[in-house]
Amino acid sequence: MHEMSLVEGVRQLIEEAALRDGFTRVHSVRVEIGQLSGVERSAFEFCFDLAMQDSLAEGARLDIVATPGRGHCRQCGQESALAAVYDPCELCGACPVEVTGGTSMRVIDLEVE
Repeated sequence: MHEMSLVEGVRQLIEEAALRDGFTRVHSVRVEIGQLSGVERSAFEFCFDLAMQDSLAEGARLDIVATPGRGHCRQCGQESALAAVYDPCELCGACPVEVTGGTSMRVIDLEVE
């Protein structure tokens, strides 16, 4: 389950930010997860609670912002939604479609004290 390593990376990012910015408690963490990122949302949520135990983010609320997959069609030149990396263009049906969005995961912000 690679979600645990991703959440551990979030914990490390929080700890580094706390040292740099001097906060002592995290109330919420807002994370953007792309539809095509390969991150399983429910597994990420489960791992988050486990990984934040005994940290300054223990008990913090996790807010996930889902971003849709997007792709640029090489055939018709249009950009459209993609539900999966290898889906055809939803406008003209051509393949392949160059993925242009929805592949990343990032921490957007933290609510701290």
